[in-house]
Amino acid sequence: MSRLIELAEKFYRDEYTDSVLYSRLAKAEKDERIKAEFQRLAQIESEHASFWYEFLKRRGVKPEKPKIGRFHFTSVFVLRRVLGAGAVTSLLEMGERDAVKKYYRFLTEYSSEMSEDERERLKSVILDELEHEKFFREEEKTFHTENIRDLVLGMNDGLVEILGAVTGLSAVYPNRPELIGISGLIVGVAGALSMGIGAFISVRSQRQVNEALREKMEVLFRVSPERAREEIMERLMEGGLPKEIAEKTAEELAQKGDAVISLLLGESDENEVRSALYTGLSYLLGVAFPVTPYFLASSSLTALPFSILLAGSVLGVVGTMVALLSGISIRKKALEMVSTGLGAAFLSYLFGRLMEAVFHVSAL
Repeated sequence: MSRLIELAEKFYRDEYTDSVLYSRLAKAEKDERIKAEFQRLAQIESEHASFWYEFLKRRGVKPEKPKIGRFHFTSVFVLRRVLGAGAVTSLLEMGERDAVKKYYRFLTEYSSEMSEDERERLKSVILDELEHEKFFREEEKTFHTENIRDLVLGMNDGLVEILGAVTGLSAVYPNRPELIGISGLIVGVAGALSMGIGAFISVRSQRQVNEALREKMEVLFRVSPERAREEIMERLMEGGLPKEIAEKTAEELAQKGDAVISLLLGESDENEVRSALYTGLSYLLGVAFPVTPYFLASSSLTALPFSILLAGSVLGVVGTMVALLSGISIRKKALEMVSTGLGAAFLSYLFGRLMEAVFHVSAL
């Protein structure tokens, strides 16, 4: 089977699956605006699936109707119920972005093997996917999905860092599981505070920098429109525009100060307090999984495999959910998250054994 046919069959399965997914999301959605948008997306994805079906038929391949695993839809709806529409919106947007890149690569690599009509239709499909991405970006602003990312990253950090800590301590204190559990909690709380404060300072600092730049540019536009025009022209020329075009463009833009400022700086309503809470609390949630077994087991070496199993399972579930919704390989993403987490734990254990041998600090 040629690579072209293989890719086209995969695109057909993906588009068909997406059309069914959007249709089911629409049926379950209570917000009428989002319901209507999901229905529209379902129709467009169905048209895309038809394009790939016809593409394959012209080449003597009649693809079978894709079988959609129940686990895929269950994952989406569980995430929708637990984390809300924002989480689904954010992760579906990742899938649309990935589709744009794959289709563009297909168009450039196999252009000579496609008819003019097929090339034009594929360009139309790419434009549809870009429009989908725009819709999801707008929904991200509505649902504050930047905080969904804070939640995922915070929990991942809590899992990996504390798993590494308790694993390393298990080598030093094999018969003091309660000591390791308490130590893990202390480190976890300190880490959650550090992560939360870091997120607060980062978001607040970025907002303050943007506000300072905005004020500076507003003064520049009001005090010296000519100097503002020159600065815009310089930036356009640095971006590669010829001087003549840059001059004309800068002349037009200089008359629309507020619009230019918004274009250059962007608009963000990210809240530092909300970001800090999401990051810190999700970090603590991640801490709970590797630490809990140490309060229940009779020895550290008994608790250790359960700690690794719990943390690894959660990392695998998170990786699977992200992969399912973003259109990437489940095996690759889950393996990436689990291997990095458990790899860190293994190195921490070796380091703990080294510290035990060097300083003789083992507590039996």
